[in-house]
Amino acid sequence: MHKILTIDAERVIASLRTLARFGAQGKGVNRPALSVADVDSRKWLASEMESAGLNVVIDAVGNVIGKSDAPRALLLGSHTDSVPTGGWLDGALGVIYAIETARAFNTQFPDAQIGVDTVAFSDEEGRYLSCLGSKWFCGELGQQDLTRFNHSGVDFARAAQQAGFPPDVGAHFDTGRYIAYFEAHIEQGPRLDSTGVDLGIVTGIAGMRRYKIVFKGQADHAGTTPMSVRKDAGMAAFEFAIRLQDRFASIDALNAVWNFGAVEFYPGVANVVPKEAILTLETRDLQLDVLEQMQNQLINAIEGADGRGGISIAVERVGDLPPAIMNSQLLGHIESSAAAVVNGKFMRMHSGAIHDAMVLARHVPSAMLFVPSIDGRSHVPIENTSDKHLIMGAEVFANAVLSMVTG
Repeated sequence: MHKILTIDAERVIASLRTLARFGAQGKGVNRPALSVADVDSRKWLASEMESAGLNVVIDAVGNVIGKSDAPRALLLGSHTDSVPTGGWLDGALGVIYAIETARAFNTQFPDAQIGVDTVAFSDEEGRYLSCLGSKWFCGELGQQDLTRFNHSGVDFARAAQQAGFPPDVGAHFDTGRYIAYFEAHIEQGPRLDSTGVDLGIVTGIAGMRRYKIVFKGQADHAGTTPMSVRKDAGMAAFEFAIRLQDRFASIDALNAVWNFGAVEFYPGVANVVPKEAILTLETRDLQLDVLEQMQNQLINAIEGADGRGGISIAVERVGDLPPAIMNSQLLGHIESSAAAVVNGKFMRMHSGAIHDAMVLARHVPSAMLFVPSIDGRSHVPIENTSDKHLIMGAEVFANAVLSMVTG
């Protein structure tokens, strides 16, 4: 007979609603890393993990870690910090799924030799550093790094100390303990919701490259300088972005995306021709060769435009996250669980958003499960998922865990 891990679906919804009260703002939440609401929520999460039968520690960066008594374990988790005025689910969903699954597993399989551990990672959203908590957990950061990360004039180490996190609790990742990492998350995009598919099984997480492109011209009076002689760094940035958009669109890469997410003008006043413009570009794709193609198009575009109209152009790559491929054997466990537990549709898909699983995948076999985001909306207060899909996702997640641990 097929084993089933029975979870309390009502408690899943209730726990998500309780967590959403920390930093509640309208329909959404405002719970940035190390804010008062974030720190308070971590204390509550610690108590929830303890009630699930786990041994809990909060480390130096605010990661809340719950360990079973078993000698080896499957690690479950996500993050609970939010972007400013964000949504109530985001990574919180994965943490609540993890705690409820651990609670059910400890009750139903108390003597298991492979247990279930849980973690609520700190600062996945990057208030100080994207995926700071999971990087710390995996030993990719040390105490000496924390003062490099700053928000509004306060470095992370100082903020963590003010929050009461113990400075001497370092990395917790143990290669001898963890057999895999499994994370649930809302999709944060429209593919599942728009196609009527109930669950997404994540094949990989797109890599990201971020560039700072600097245009330098000459400041002049905006009312007296003829258009024909201006060295307008602002207009050069706009025109360059449009040309680069066309170059990127010509690449044969269906899932490639790019974003000109920020632009700055100096001196930045209406009656002065901009002497300098800084354009921030982000490119994402699951394939490294596509990211390379996009970078080559960027460099070629700069070489063709540098010096034109008296405008110099320079570029610096300021961010680089390689793609992460999820473990095929773990994906099989999730698919089997989806087929056995729910009467719904599921599909394999990649993630365009960054997740802690991207970091964990560098150290241990990893997998992710997505539930639909209504209208594809996320990082906004109206972010939502139907109760039906919240419960369906929890049941599939829990029974995929059982399969991973016992199968």
